[in-house]
Amino acid sequence: MSVPHSTDPTSAPAKVVHLVDDDPLLREYAAITLTYAGYDVVQHESGVAFLRALDAAVPGCVLLDIHMPEIDGFGVLQALSERHVTWPVVVLTARKDVRSAVEAMKRGAFEFLQKPFAADGLLAVLTDAFEKLETLSEEAARAARARSLIDTLSARELQVLRGMLGGLPNKLIAYELDLSVRTVEIYRGKVMDKLNVRGLSSAVRLALAAGVEPLVERDTA
Repeated sequence: MSVPHSTDPTSAPAKVVHLVDDDPLLREYAAITLTYAGYDVVQHESGVAFLRALDAAVPGCVLLDIHMPEIDGFGVLQALSERHVTWPVVVLTARKDVRSAVEAMKRGAFEFLQKPFAADGLLAVLTDAFEKLETLSEEAARAARARSLIDTLSARELQVLRGMLGGLPNKLIAYELDLSVRTVEIYRGKVMDKLNVRGLSSAVRLALAAGVEPLVERDTA
């Protein structure tokens, strides 16, 4: 169940919180608190329900109970990792269940919150979680921009860029690719032009952001 967005067209989009807990009373308390604070709350009555809805879900932060039937919080964390979902997850644990909280952090949870929790504690941890989400979103946007530039390179230009990323001088890149040094220099110039960068460091940063693998020098021994 989702609380409707504000109808004010000038307001900023609400931040989405996915609340995953099999306790309806806790969900109601948390949903009221978060909605009043301006969040858009999507309630999921189980880990199974959350994972079923994940593909169509709006990105946000997750409040995740550890102890649930069928798939517990650890299972949900594992599924999120396998599906490469990096949304910040705040796990909800019993007050004395520190061991589960620590284990959840090891498995990728952003933070934990012990039940019963006060409204100010819940809001404070979500403020931090959404700051993390914003950072992740900016990093993803940079990576997407970098990949779009990399996609403009020809296959040979990409090979030369991989050599640059591997720290190889033009002579070694030429040897590895069976090209002349002059040809490598030409390709290198084209790479810099297409990536719209002036220096090697900028090209390397862009390649790293796009996930380009470096060209490794062959072992001639």
